[in-house]
Amino acid sequence: QVQLVESGGGLVQAGRSLRLSCAASAITFGRYTMGWYRQAPGKQRELVADIDSGGSTNYADSVKGRFTISRDNAKNTAYLQMNNLKPEDTAVYYCNAVWSFRAFDFWGQGTQVTVSS
Repeated sequence: QVQLVESGGGLVQAGRSLRLSCAASAITFGRYTMGWYRQAPGKQRELVADIDSGGSTNYADSVKGRFTISRDNAKNTAYLQMNNLKPEDTAVYYCNAVWSFRAFDFWGQGTQVTVSS
């Protein structure tokens, strides 16, 4: 059974940092593009960042220069380092693993990130 388990969320003040982790099991992790999405109350889920099997990354404009996505294939884990957090970053953050044009598409349960001003 595929599992993506996020951790590292919490309540922080604006300007501080958090690191999210996504531990995957029961998938060939190195094949997958790993992504972080977020959903704020009343808004659609949006892509924050992703990293493909070759290590190429992609970021939403709103987080460029502040967030860094990475992966450790030996640990089957993806990370999202979030620096200089802003109140508008408040959302539930979800980990996503996708392969083969989304023929294989898995989601974590989400972790809450709250940034106070």
